[in-house]
Amino acid sequence: MTVYVTNQIIKKEWTDYNNHLNMAYYVLIFDKSWEIMLEKFKMGETAAKTTMRSTMVVETHTTYNNEVKEGDEVEILLTYFNHDKKRLHFRLEMVEKSSKKLSATIEMLALYIDLSKRRVCEFEDEKYKIMDEFISLNKSKFIEDNLVIMGKLKK
Repeated sequence: MTVYVTNQIIKKEWTDYNNHLNMAYYVLIFDKSWEIMLEKFKMGETAAKTTMRSTMVVETHTTYNNEVKEGDEVEILLTYFNHDKKRLHFRLEMVEKSSKKLSATIEMLALYIDLSKRRVCEFEDEKYKIMDEFISLNKSKFIEDNLVIMGKLKK
């Protein structure tokens, strides 16, 4: 079980001379997909511009499981999410829609940043509550198997 985030069709300009999605674009697709979740948590681009608070990724682990090619449609799924007072830990999967094959995964650790000081800060109570409600609603869908960055949160 997972949480659906978005779909993406692979563009020609994202493919390389091997006629498949270039590795950098896997990360781009995951990053743009994660932005959808950040907006739900009130930590995305809008918050960065209005509150001077945002997130910055400090660690990633990416797997490339099956190639995708131009025109393929992929689904991006959130398979794990947790946080502490200053950090977000999450994992996304990319699944090729027609074959249902796992194409790639990315696991990330991000810090919450006060952009005016360029320093790590704690989440505001409102954001903490939004994330905890999301976790409560979806925890049964999360998969903790094979997490590489596990143990970095300070609960």
